[in-house]
Amino acid sequence: MSLWRTGLERLSNRVVLERRLPAAFGGGRISVSPASALKFWYPNLERVDPSLLSAAGELVRPGDVVWDIGANVGLFTFAAAALAGPKGKVLALEPDIWLTGLLHRTVARNRKAWAPVDVLSVAASDQVGVCHLKIAARGRSSNFLGEGNSQSGGARAVQSTLSVTLDWMLGIYLPPHVLKIDVEGAEALVLKGATRLLSEIRPRILCEVNDNSNSDVSAILKEFGYSLYDADQPKASRRELPSAVWNTIAYPAA
Repeated sequence: MSLWRTGLERLSNRVVLERRLPAAFGGGRISVSPASALKFWYPNLERVDPSLLSAAGELVRPGDVVWDIGANVGLFTFAAAALAGPKGKVLALEPDIWLTGLLHRTVARNRKAWAPVDVLSVAASDQVGVCHLKIAARGRSSNFLGEGNSQSGGARAVQSTLSVTLDWMLGIYLPPHVLKIDVEGAEALVLKGATRLLSEIRPRILCEVNDNSNSDVSAILKEFGYSLYDADQPKASRRELPSAVWNTIAYPAA
């Protein structure tokens, strides 16, 4: 890793910036930080993660209930809140207590045109209990529960946090029409704790899939009758995939 990047990451630690969502998502302000990912230095959020915003635009409809698992600073969370509108509902799960502080800052603005957003500082997994979140040595968007990946640079600290299953959450929150999962390699565990949700609720899914969990994620989604597509491909030219890819959109069979 270059010295300039290391220096910029140190400079970014604890920096909080205010950015506006693109006009297609209402233009509301959200609190972000380059301590999560250096790309949040960009003033234009459309440059930060165009694929994520495009997927939100495809999946979320007015009045939808959306669950964002691994919400980070809430780019998908608040884009979905704008799209779902005041008749919708968004639940954001983020185990990093520093990142949930940013989410709460944005929620406090509570734009009336957005769906209400509930934030929980918990991890999703295959069991209810206590787990240990590793805070990535680099950007906090690469925090991880298991082994992590090359983007994390290892762990600088560990936070103990509660873990829940999505099936357990069904007893408390409205079931989702849309489920987004971005949990840095723990996505198979999240899905293993969501068998009732997948079989009975059958939400539309956006899932970031790491190489180490690809086969498990693919098998689980296929078992429950989901068709898999590459979210990075234009919708009009997509073809169903035999297995999950890095950014997977999964639709339940009709």
